[in-house]
Amino acid sequence: MSTRKEIVSSFYGQYDEDIRTAKSRHGQLEYFTTMNYIHRYADKQSKVLEVGAGTGRYSIALAKEGMDVTAVELVESNLAVLRENAIGMVNIQSFQGDATDLSRFPDNSFDVTLVFGPMYHLYDTGEVNCAIDEAIRVTKPDGVILFAFISVFAIMYSNYFYGNWAEGQAENFTNDYQVRHFKEQLFTGYDVTEFENLFIEKPVEWIATTGVDGLIEPIEERSDFSLSDEDFNALSEWYLAFSEKRELLGSTNHLLYICRKQKDNNLQ
Repeated sequence: MSTRKEIVSSFYGQYDEDIRTAKSRHGQLEYFTTMNYIHRYADKQSKVLEVGAGTGRYSIALAKEGMDVTAVELVESNLAVLRENAIGMVNIQSFQGDATDLSRFPDNSFDVTLVFGPMYHLYDTGEVNCAIDEAIRVTKPDGVILFAFISVFAIMYSNYFYGNWAEGQAENFTNDYQVRHFKEQLFTGYDVTEFENLFIEKPVEWIATTGVDGLIEPIEERSDFSLSDEDFNALSEWYLAFSEKRELLGSTNHLLYICRKQKDNNLQ
């Protein structure tokens, strides 16, 4: 059986994440919205950790703004691209590592922690909780953590309207319509409330749950899809105004769970 690292590395070894967030409209909207939320909690004085940094799209952008950035990435090929893109930058350092083990970093080290990829690929309950706990541990009290996750419903909308709905339903839901998480899944999706409930007993205070890319991905491949730069700019501002509306969250592909580490907890 392939390990989680092998499954993830095989996919990202053949996939250019930079192209998705830079070239596709849904990727551009995701980047715009996500950066807007990062800037609400991070500034040039912030010490930022990105776990699951990929090829460095966010880490390098934040370092260019003057932030002190540490990037952790599981996949060797992604890390190589990140390091190449960061050549000459003195305020970014990078490590190969897993979200479930951030032991190289002391407690209470970072003002803002970004966990933007790992929760897509963690299916074991113990590893999910470990990744959450590690992100909380290394964040300073009163610091902010942004966890990215995927809507299971958006997975269905984006991938299974092509004559394969029953296959997708069997993969992502049980017979009584409970969400499935299992090892062979490359991407594991969540019901929004299910993901929020992971934090009920964690030493954090919820700030917001927000979508970041709307419902563009399922329709962007249509031959009649058209979104000019002018319209995209208007859409981006419109979407940002409504991105936290509960009735819209299930249809967006990528989401953020944003929380603040409590000052009074036993991790200090």
